[in-house]
Amino acid sequence: MVVRPYEVLIKDPVHGYIPLNELENKLVDTAPLQRLRRIRQLAGSEYVYPGANHTRFEHSLGVMYLARLLAQALPVELTEDEKMALEVSGLLHDVGHGPFSHIFEALLVKHLNKTHEDITAWIVAGSEIADVLRDQGFDPTVISKLAVGQLEVADKLFMNQVIRSAVDVDKMDFIVRDSYHTGAEYGRVDVSRLIYRMDVVDGNLAVDVRALAALEAFLLARVESFRAIYFHRAVRAVQIMLEMALEKANEELGLTAFESVDEYLAMDDYVTWSRLRECEESSLIVRDLERRRLLKCAYERVFHTRDKFVTSVFTSEKVRELLAEEIAKRAKVDPESVVIDVPSLPSVPYYHSIDIEPMEIPIFRREDGRHVLEKLEDLSRVAQALRVFTNIIRVYTREEHRKSVGEFAEKVFESTPVASF
Repeated sequence: MVVRPYEVLIKDPVHGYIPLNELENKLVDTAPLQRLRRIRQLAGSEYVYPGANHTRFEHSLGVMYLARLLAQALPVELTEDEKMALEVSGLLHDVGHGPFSHIFEALLVKHLNKTHEDITAWIVAGSEIADVLRDQGFDPTVISKLAVGQLEVADKLFMNQVIRSAVDVDKMDFIVRDSYHTGAEYGRVDVSRLIYRMDVVDGNLAVDVRALAALEAFLLARVESFRAIYFHRAVRAVQIMLEMALEKANEELGLTAFESVDEYLAMDDYVTWSRLRECEESSLIVRDLERRRLLKCAYERVFHTRDKFVTSVFTSEKVRELLAEEIAKRAKVDPESVVIDVPSLPSVPYYHSIDIEPMEIPIFRREDGRHVLEKLEDLSRVAQALRVFTNIIRVYTREEHRKSVGEFAEKVFESTPVASF
């Protein structure tokens, strides 16, 4: 066992004082971690919520802190080094984010078939972070896998779930933090009660039924934050425009042509914005963003059912492109002026927003000294309500085309059979 006393205190507006020990302090001072100061947590949200200028840096500190609390609170056998590994993994879990956070992920997925988690593991194992970890007796490869929830340790798979699961410390932090900085007031979650009422049952993290109210608040905050923040009409307009600018500039700027960790780390919000501004292909979009001339939502429809046509729109980029072309053709506008947006795209923080499955969260009660698993939907009407499918489809276009595109979008979506695609 290695005792690592805390030597630095950082004041966080969400969690209060966050202590750092020598290892954590050295990691914080590495270039990959400091770069996160220049990567906004919610790129695009500041156009709607002026206070939403927080970064991946403070979020990473918050996840580290909550991972520490959970590692200490879980009533299971963990060595001090395993607890430290969880803390460090929480600190490092987002170092792979590109400029504008999840917006850049669309390019990574499309052109490289990689996510920011893939890049995170690559950076942790192949940068100065690895040297710091080795100096302190940790295997960088192990930490790189644990940071993205992919460490394969047969009897301790729950350690992955601390960082990545239905109720993980990542979500616990960003739901509360994003709510704080936007002022949206949806993130009032008793995170401490969730943490101190968690255990490991059948190898998985599970929540004690005594924390059911806190869990319901967590689920509701997740859904309401999605609606009010992450999938806000204007927020998504900004994000769509940024994604378009990145795609148009990709060939000229080589945004996805990086070959080394250092080349990737050279990209942050500031540098990339400046390059997009000077790039002929993307400069007009950036100019519009600087003047807040945003795309407008011409059509929106919410589906509360699972339907073949709806599913095809959500899961197939080709179907969305064909529908956008059809709408543009009927409205007699440039096809590039019509964009179909759904919440399953990579630029949205919740990959599974299309199908929220609260049953992924194990619930247990104590009975005669045993842990007995329960079904969340049997215990919570809130969970039952959240099992309803809420699929949002929007069509965006320029201000001058809003009326005509909206009219034809309504006709196309109400009359097009899935067999056509």
